[in-house]
Amino acid sequence: MQGFDNFTDADARATMLRAIRLLAIMAALGAAVVAWKLGWRSALLLLVGAAISASGLWEWTKLMAAVMTRMEGGGKGRPMGLVLTGFFLRLGLSVAVLYVSLKFLNGSVIALAFGLGMGVIALTFEAIKLVRSWTV
Repeated sequence: MQGFDNFTDADARATMLRAIRLLAIMAALGAAVVAWKLGWRSALLLLVGAAISASGLWEWTKLMAAVMTRMEGGGKGRPMGLVLTGFFLRLGLSVAVLYVSLKFLNGSVIALAFGLGMGVIALTFEAIKLVRSWTV
């Protein structure tokens, strides 16, 4: 990858997949530390937050691919209605999972928030790596 001008859909997808992989690694390590310090319920809340964050990154990848396909004029791809339906169903499912997790797991809400924020951290790290590769 030489620069932003050469950034393709495949590059964007690869970046998102690397961010999801980094998120999974951070979640596994974070859950181990949280389980040791705060207990298994807090570790499970962290994993729930990380799973919701990872599913959000995955849905954004699919949404981005569908939009880019439409913008490029290619009609081959998943129908936008199907992609948007999946996106909003995931959001609803995420809200339900958050509610059930908070209701029945008496762990640390901070661990849940950290799990939710891991997606932003992973994506920011990958974005910094991309910008750095374009400027060096």
